[in-house]
Amino acid sequence: MKVSDYDYELPESSIAIYPPADRGTTRLEVLSRDTGAIIHAAYAELGRFIEPGDLLVLNNSRVVQARLFAQKTTGAKVELVLLEKHGDHQDLVMYRGRLKPGDVLLAHGNKLLVSAVEGEGVARVVCQDGRSVPDFFADYGDVPIPPYLKRAAEEVDRERYQTVFAEIPGSVAAPTASLNMTRELLDSLEEKGVVFAYVTLHVGLGTFLPIRGDDLDSHVMHREYYCIPADTVRKIRETKGKKKKVVAVGTTVTRSLEHAASLIEQQQSPREIAGEADIFIYPGYSFRVIDGLVTNYHAPRSTVLMLTAAFAGWENLKHAYEEALDRDYRFLSYGDSMLIV
Repeated sequence: MKVSDYDYELPESSIAIYPPADRGTTRLEVLSRDTGAIIHAAYAELGRFIEPGDLLVLNNSRVVQARLFAQKTTGAKVELVLLEKHGDHQDLVMYRGRLKPGDVLLAHGNKLLVSAVEGEGVARVVCQDGRSVPDFFADYGDVPIPPYLKRAAEEVDRERYQTVFAEIPGSVAAPTASLNMTRELLDSLEEKGVVFAYVTLHVGLGTFLPIRGDDLDSHVMHREYYCIPADTVRKIRETKGKKKKVVAVGTTVTRSLEHAASLIEQQQSPREIAGEADIFIYPGYSFRVIDGLVTNYHAPRSTVLMLTAAFAGWENLKHAYEEALDRDYRFLSYGDSMLIV
């Protein structure tokens, strides 16, 4: 298989540059992975397609203020982007410009010290006033909205590039499939008898990286830290035991659960599972945990598009994308959503 096999024409006019005025007012295209049949609905109608006893799994990672502009003592400007959290550590930054160990960076009257250069475009920094690096970025950084939006972050992004249930800081990109989820929708699903569980996967900038070359087998996935609580493992096993569906809200949840599939299946008694997800899911993959997927519309040739194609079937997905474009659905992070069942 080739990367070029998973391509389609995405007009810039179909990309949602801003979130909708009101959260949750987006559309939902429901696709049957068995028949390819399509239903058009509203995201707020998700409960029509999720049955009582089904398990909805959400990513509760919180996006941090990750973009910061600093200045070297020479006067040269440097753009820093804090990288996602891995375990207890979050002190690596991507940078544009030239840095070397020992450089002092000035930002908002404070100093950052470059303690090491870890590789091309990646450095380790410390705050000279003793603060943690995430705290420094939280105080002075901006929202790291996706580069394809081609605009600077605005005040609206502080609230809307974040899920309503975001809890554990560490992501530098949002788990976008649940950006349209509202408290009202969560309450209505719970009243219907839908079960909820959470995982934490800290989404990294690697989610935006293009695949270099055209050979899928040669692509190396970026690693993202995840944690699946024991309660979530228990609920997955109980749901499977009752022959109900496990529905992942987003590709981040999917990668977490499928990376941990063996442990979820084999544990005698449920316990927390943590690790670094580097699983590359593309057509031909056999899913072991999820039975349904809520997801956004993804960019051409992206790893998340291939994951979605693996679950839906590429021909089904391509047809659904074509129909969504014909009906003026909005694509990418701030856009409309799909449910694949």
